[in-house]
This record gives sequence, structure tokens and C-alpha cells, in this order.
Amino acid sequence: MFRSFSVFNYRVWFIGALVSNIGAWMQNTAMSWVVLTELTNNDAGAMGITMALQFAPPLLLVGVTGWVADRFDRRKLLVLTQSLLLLLGTAIGILLLTGVMTLGIMYAFALALGVVAAFDNPSRQAFVSDLVARENASNAVALNAASFNGARMIGPAVAGIVIVAVGTGWVFLVNGIAFLAMIGALALIRPAELIPRAKGQGSGRLADGFRYVGKRPDLIVTFAMVFIIGAFGMNFPIFASTMALEFGQQADGYGLLSSILAIGSLVAALAAARRDRARIRVVVGATLLFSIAATVSAFMPTYWLYAVTLMFTGFAVVTMLTTANGYVQTTTDPALRGRVMALYMAILMGGTPIGAPIVGWVAAQYGPRVAILLGAAGALVAFAIGTTWMLASGRVHRHESRRFRLSIDETRPLRVVTPAEFSDEVAGTTPLRIPGPASAARS
Repeated sequence: MFRSFSVFNYRVWFIGALVSNIGAWMQNTAMSWVVLTELTNNDAGAMGITMALQFAPPLLLVGVTGWVADRFDRRKLLVLTQSLLLLLGTAIGILLLTGVMTLGIMYAFALALGVVAAFDNPSRQAFVSDLVARENASNAVALNAASFNGARMIGPAVAGIVIVAVGTGWVFLVNGIAFLAMIGALALIRPAELIPRAKGQGSGRLADGFRYVGKRPDLIVTFAMVFIIGAFGMNFPIFASTMALEFGQQADGYGLLSSILAIGSLVAALAAARRDRARIRVVVGATLLFSIAATVSAFMPTYWLYAVTLMFTGFAVVTMLTTANGYVQTTTDPALRGRVMALYMAILMGGTPIGAPIVGWVAAQYGPRVAILLGAAGALVAFAIGTTWMLASGRVHRHESRRFRLSIDETRPLRVVTPAEFSDEVAGTTPLRIPGPASAARS
């Protein structure tokens, strides 16, 4: 489960990321609560707009951010982005403490945070593959998710307590300090021990990532499922905050819900770390589990029963996303990994500008329970897409001896295209062959 910890650089990265993630979750919790209760009168629609402004830049800038992640030194790039995020968070805290923050200014900061995150996310995701060897990449991705969700258990709960005790402004200042842990970790990493980055002949073209994904039907299906979940299912700040208000809770109650959600998320991340490799069938199955868990949570009559169902929701969504992330990273040409991960993050986060305003409007007009059911319906659509592709691609077969049992063929993964083959295909000299269900791949 923890085999990636044998690498010094990864150990340093993990510790720095854990501290930074705790601060980030504190800030996310505080921002949602400020918009919902201080800058508006419980307006879930304004909260959806804030989320949309944060998550739109990764989608709009996907071509540029992926190219930057592949073209420049990722460690130095992360130092820059983390420093900018530190300054933005500190500025928000100062404006809140001085009492001059308005909804319009918060919208501007949300957009600025989104622009910086658009460059930070693909570099951070791809940098994991620079820290460990390919055979441990899936494990490293899963442990990253464990760090992220471990921080999710601590950050929102601490944020809720701090908000009640001394106010929201201090939460943003604490987050600014937490960013120093990540910057310090990046400074301690030994560049000589990083995994050499592969470079292909076509590595300088922005559109290569799009072309590569276009030749991989498995990635297209994965991205489609991730987009739907990201757009309609992962609006937890809206779900948890509005449900907390419905149950008569304050900021500490909202923060506790986010932490309880993270319990299931952490278990899912650790379970993913134990698997030998990421499988697309797990991604598909997790979308169905998410739909069921979200549906059940929408009908819970009390705060604590709703909180319990959130653990299952968190388990399902992190199982899906961690496995999808690991699958994309471990089956993608290393020379194009930054651009493909930028596209992945844009698909994941870019769904929010579309879904969050809709979900926020539904929560404001019809109540949070209907909004949660909308997310559950989206997950069911994602499951249908994944299941249809698995059936159409010939991966699901009737069991040889048991009449009513099906088996899933995992022995024929799609071939990972080499940089030379991809460059030739882009140039038009060699057709890129992705093996279908009738032919076996042996790379």
C-alpha cells in the first residue's frame, strides 16, 4: 500500500502536499460559507457562480496549461503557482478582516484562483510521475488521493471551528501559511533523483494531446464519465452547506459534514493504493455506487443519518476519480502526459462551470434534496455510458460454465502508443492502430 514511500522525493512531496491540502480545504470551506452566509442571504446560486468562476479557467486554458506542464520544469512551475495561490489567499483574508470584501470582489478572486489553478493542477498531477518509477505510478496517484482526502477530514472541521471562534478571514491567512509547506517540500526535492522525462518529436505541439486522446476510445469514455460526475455530482460545497442549513446547523456543522465525507474518501484512496493497477471497470462500477449513495442521502431525515450516507458517497466518488486518474497516467505516452493530464483536469474541473450554477439554482428553487438527486441522475448516465462502451468493445462475456454470470476481460488492455508511433501518425506517415476487441494487445 505504501511502496512509493521508499522514494525520498515522494516522501517529501507527500508531507508537503498533506499540509498544503489541509489549508486548501480550510479555504474552500470558508469561501463557500462566506458567499452563502456573509456576502448573500443563503443564495446557493451565488455559490454556484463562485464555483463556476474557479473551475472555468482549467477548461478554457487546457491547451496552453498542458503544453506548459510538458515544456517547462514542473518543480519550478509549481513553486511559482503555489506562491501565487499563497498571495491570493492571504489577500482574501486581509480583505475579510478589514471588512471591505464584497460579492463582486470575491467573484474576481475566485476567477484569479481558477487561472492559477489551471496551470498548477496538470503540473502537479504529472509531477507525481516524475517522482516514482512507472510501476509505482498508480500507487503514488492513489496515495496522493489519500493525502488529499486525509486533509479533507481535517481541513473543513478545523475551518468550521475557526470560523465560529474568530471569523472567516483568519482561515484564509492560515491557508497562506500552509502553502509554505508545499514550497518547502519542492525546495527539498532532489532534482537528480527525478525520473527522466520522455520527449517525443511532436512534444512541442499544443494539439497533440487532443489528437492522442481522440485515438483512444477508452480515454474518451473515461473523460465522458468524469465530466458528468464533475459537472453534476461533485458539487459537495453546495450539497453540504445547504443541507446543513436545512438541518439548522452553523459553520461547524457544515465543516463536519465535509470531514465525514472525507472518511469514505480516505478509505477509497487507500483501497486504490493496494491495487496492482487501475482498471476501467472499477471506474464504471463506482459511478453506479455513487448514484445509489447520493439517492439514499437525499432522503435522509436527520443530520446524522445524512452524515453517515456521505461516507458512502465519498467512498464511491474517490474510488472513481482515483482509479480514472491512475488509469490515464499509467496508460498515456509519457511525452504527452502533461497535456493529457491537463485535458483530464479540464474535463473534471471544467464540468463545474456548467453544472454548479444549475445545481445551485435547483437547490435555491427546489431545495438541496432535489439538487442531490440531480447529481445522482448524472452519475447514472455516466454508468450507462461506461457500461455501453464495455459491452460494445467486447470486454464483457458470458461465463463459460455459469449460465447467469458475466465475466470482464482485463487481459487485453489498449496498447500504449509510443512517442515515435504517435509522431509518425500526426505527420501522416504511419496509421495509429488501436486494437479492437478482436485483436490482442501485448505491450
